[in-house]
Amino acid sequence: MTNVTIEYVILIPLLFTQVIVFPLVASTVTSNWQDSQRDVVLQDAANHLASTIQQLYLTLNRDEILECTVTQASPVPVTVGSYPYTVTGSLSSISEDSTRFLSVTLILDEVGNRATASAVLGPNVAWAESSMRSTSNDACIQVQKFSNGTIVFSFGGSD
Repeated sequence: MTNVTIEYVILIPLLFTQVIVFPLVASTVTSNWQDSQRDVVLQDAANHLASTIQQLYLTLNRDEILECTVTQASPVPVTVGSYPYTVTGSLSSISEDSTRFLSVTLILDEVGNRATASAVLGPNVAWAESSMRSTSNDACIQVQKFSNGTIVFSFGGSD
């Protein structure tokens, strides 16, 4: 009879662990993995968007191009992990006549993951406050170059 009692003393906690604790731990690990995957994909999208902006700047910042307006369709995916996101930008510089840095921030709407990337631009750049929704039909990067050499960037598609 003592063998049966010892088996219950050992097996009941083990059964409890398998039924209650294991699914909870597995769910937590899976959730953390999905969150990490979204961070990686979102950072990749931010880097790609910043690189596209930098390439547009390098293309338009030539003496041969006097005035123009360029609209580049969004080069990043519409969703990350099936979540839409919002893109914002902010321009900063060390001094008025120095190189400027455009920080591009992507934020997943429902889960709050965030990624930021920077593009190094010249002193003749301006940023028009704007944002872009990834699910917008007209999500794009808009660039306008003026005759004085100023290049103004903005996002389109904030629906």
